Amino acid sequence: MKILLVTEQFCLANNGMTISSQRFARILKEHGHEVRMMGYSREPVDADGEYAYAMKKLTIPVFDNLITSQGMIFAKVNRKIIRDALVWADLVHILSPFALSHVTIKMARLYGVPFTGAFHVQPENITSSIHLSRADLVNDAIYHWFHFYIYRYCRHIHCPSNFIAGELRLRGYHSQLHVISNGIDPDFVYRKSPKVKALEGKFVVLMVGRLSIEKRQDVLIRAVTRSRYADRIQLVLAGKGPRKEALLRLAEKEHLANPLQIHFFPKKHLLELISMSDLYVHAADVEIEAMSCMEAFAGGLVPVIADSRKSATPQFALDQRSLFQAGDSNDLAAKIDYWIEHETERKAMEYKYSALGKKYALENCVRQAEEMFRQELEEHAGKRRRFICRRRKQSQKDS
Repeated sequence: MKILLVTEQFCLANNGMTISSQRFARILKEHGHEVRMMGYSREPVDADGEYAYAMKKLTIPVFDNLITSQGMIFAKVNRKIIRDALVWADLVHILSPFALSHVTIKMARLYGVPFTGAFHVQPENITSSIHLSRADLVNDAIYHWFHFYIYRYCRHIHCPSNFIAGELRLRGYHSQLHVISNGIDPDFVYRKSPKVKALEGKFVVLMVGRLSIEKRQDVLIRAVTRSRYADRIQLVLAGKGPRKEALLRLAEKEHLANPLQIHFFPKKHLLELISMSDLYVHAADVEIEAMSCMEAFAGGLVPVIADSRKSATPQFALDQRSLFQAGDSNDLAAKIDYWIEHETERKAMEYKYSALGKKYALENCVRQAEEMFRQELEEHAGKRRRFICRRRKQSQKDS
């Protein structure tokens, strides 16, 4: 197949959706498909040097700094580029619910090109930035707007988790929903390495993710200070985002025993960090799936996950020892202390969590997406045949 992936950006691996898109494209190519991506890019080529449909950046006055600080860039819609892409493509897969996708869907329907959608943007990810993540009426309105603007046109929608599929059904999404994980990169496997000198003698607690309000790194910082073993714990936050300075100030205010480490790690260094860490915490209130948590437990770390009703991540907890009450630093501190005190149990659970990661192998997840694509192509062809038959019958009547 010639598959066109449509997303706002694909050149900067600085958010989960973009990283997932790049991996998805790579595996599709390995399976023999031709894959091109359409969205913002500084250069008209993708990571493999193949031509892509590159658009300029859309600058949004007032909000542009906030948007870019969250790792997002919007593409400036260019209808000529979209037309060229649709002429090439056998199938279009929509990855983001914004203007570029909306116009692409309108033109795909006009040109008769089949398309599918993926639901990667949770409304709470948007409203958290303006402190409205708990405003259910606002979040519901965004769900309904996404449906009206994008997803009502899609016969098939890829949902990364049962959680988000349930949220869509609750709000009247009537398309066929395909629950398919974004998948874990095969490089994330159980591996342990000796700690570098700066981490020697420390119990390393790791959290990976964008430094934004809904990820709740603040809960983790407070939990570490309330641990009975605070002096032993080295907290590392892997990521970047608008909350970095605020989190550093919070760590200083809470008198974190060991200086908070915040860095963005390329994949190679992230793999090394996971191999030297002792425990993974995912404190986020809002998650469609949480690829970073999946990668961590696939790499051999026991996770402690916020049991939030707005998050899919609790599905990965193998028992209650890996869950804490969302937003409760005291409960999280107690769970961290438990795993420090029960090293033998933690070592045993590391292997179980690593085995769980194999269930979400990227290769298998892409195979499931390919089946969704084939289903759309067959249904589209059938609909087109029925349309042609009706036109022929109407012509015969007219004659």
